[in-house]
Amino acid sequence: MTSTKAAAETFLAARRIAVTGVSRTPGSHGSNVVYQRLREHGYEVFAVNPNAEQVEGDDAYPDLGSIPGGVEAVVIGTRPDRAQATVEEASGLGITQVWMHRSVDAGSVDKAAVAWGREHGMTVIDGGCPLMFGKVSDPGHRFMCRFMTLTGRVPRSV
Repeated sequence: MTSTKAAAETFLAARRIAVTGVSRTPGSHGSNVVYQRLREHGYEVFAVNPNAEQVEGDDAYPDLGSIPGGVEAVVIGTRPDRAQATVEEASGLGITQVWMHRSVDAGSVDKAAVAWGREHGMTVIDGGCPLMFGKVSDPGHRFMCRFMTLTGRVPRSV
């Protein structure tokens, strides 16, 4: 097992990251917040939304395989029932770093998809948010990380 902190550091060392579930109508949608913050911190991010050509002023892609040049990591921000297909697609593309976003609700975590990814050699962070760690974090996300680790919504290890 690897600590979530160490897994997060490895994940955030990737420079090209896809974010699934980025919405055309952002509001406070979690995927959009992750997408924006990563972009602001110099990551090359790619929005994945099969129902949009553009989101956040950038091109959107229908799936991971459509992203020119591929990506090193993916944040899953869709409903849990879509996580399995995303993990399988990522594996097929050689992507080994996956983060299933989870805030105060169930988020995008699907236990079967987590198990499948790990069985296929992937590092799957099953909860929390990339914005809780490293240079992209902020005081609010760091507080949520501590609280959510205590309540089990952020795993201690992956």
